Amino acid sequence: MVGYTPILTCHTEHVSCCFAEIISKVDRRSGQEVEKEPKSLKNGEAAFVRLVPSKPICVESFEENPQLGRFLIRDMQRTVAVGIIKCVNKKEPLRIRSPGKLAPPPTKPSKPQ
Repeated sequence: MVGYTPILTCHTEHVSCCFAEIISKVDRRSGQEVEKEPKSLKNGEAAFVRLVPSKPICVESFEENPQLGRFLIRDMQRTVAVGIIKCVNKKEPLRIRSPGKLAPPPTKPSKPQ
């Protein structure tokens, strides 16, 4: 299951994503952790997983914005999974100086004392 790369659909975005890690398998009704770091998942099971998109996409956690917090995973035009986004690891955007050259990330100004 780790390394599987289906299509992630969130709102109007369609991006391939990689299952980087299966964090834990949980009970669908109670939400209690059943197994930590399982090797695979079967039909009907629920889990916390870490997905890595192939390109940047605009998503939010379900608590902050329910419309951007739901996703659908499809493979070969069949729905494989649905879920909600619990947390987002945001990265600093790259700033382009001139064509072909990347600028360093901006530094925060120091506070006067």
